[in-house]
Amino acid sequence: MTLMKPKVKLDPLNRKIIARIHLDAGITNQKLAREIGLSPAACSQRVTALREAGYFFNIHCEVDLDRTFEHVLAYVEFKLSNNTVEFRRAFEAEIEKYPEFMDCLRLAGDVDYISFTCARNIQELNKICDTVSAKRELGIQRIVTRTILERSKWYLGYPIEKLRWLE
Repeated sequence: MTLMKPKVKLDPLNRKIIARIHLDAGITNQKLAREIGLSPAACSQRVTALREAGYFFNIHCEVDLDRTFEHVLAYVEFKLSNNTVEFRRAFEAEIEKYPEFMDCLRLAGDVDYISFTCARNIQELNKICDTVSAKRELGIQRIVTRTILERSKWYLGYPIEKLRWLE
């Protein structure tokens, strides 16, 4: 039996909470309450309700890879020879097995999937790509690796202030 997530109305205060936590998940409840204009208890209750309703999840910190690890970042493009649901599901299940494929998106156009990756080095990335592409049951026609040379802008959150809220 699937449990239904509770509904929470996205009133102006809840929208402010989501927008603020989105940019700084480590903000203290005290500071958030002060910024939003609520008591700490009311703020905490709202944050808990929004989390339980699934409006935000996976709170994490960003690690400065350049200061802490040897690594290579790349986008890897995948073109499948067969784009049926069966092949897509098999491909997606295989990609899920590799933590190096951090993000995998299905696209429209001449590429079926693109994945943002992080590996120990280019040799390790090539080895993973070769391992995946060798599995004929996945129907991978082509893999293109686009190594990132420099990050001129990094993802710092969705442009929530430019998006239109639902409800």
